[in-house]
Amino acid sequence: MEKKNIDIHEQYLKTFVETLRPQDPEIRKQIDIGYSWGNNTTILFEICPKWDDSNELINTEFAKIRYTKTQKEYKLYWLRGTGKWEIYEPFRIATNLIELLNVIKEDAHYCFFG
Repeated sequence: MEKKNIDIHEQYLKTFVETLRPQDPEIRKQIDIGYSWGNNTTILFEICPKWDDSNELINTEFAKIRYTKTQKEYKLYWLRGTGKWEIYEPFRIATNLIELLNVIKEDAHYCFFG
């Protein structure tokens, strides 16, 4: 039987995203939160129906976390209105993923949730 490694970082991300998601399943059909994870990069995004076709879902990215193994640090980025990722200056680098997730949740400068 093949062993499956459970990455602790992904577990933190799953738990974090669950705290952001609406509790009501009906509301989740209108707006939800998701993430993608791979190649040491996490993208957090909002999921909602397309305005002119409610059967089509749109993922709108709002935060990116990149882990650098050699330096053992996480970098946090936010998506500007221009569509370009920019380092989040108030809290650029962390050695602990949970710290960055808390910074995103607090959103003190309204860069992630508007």
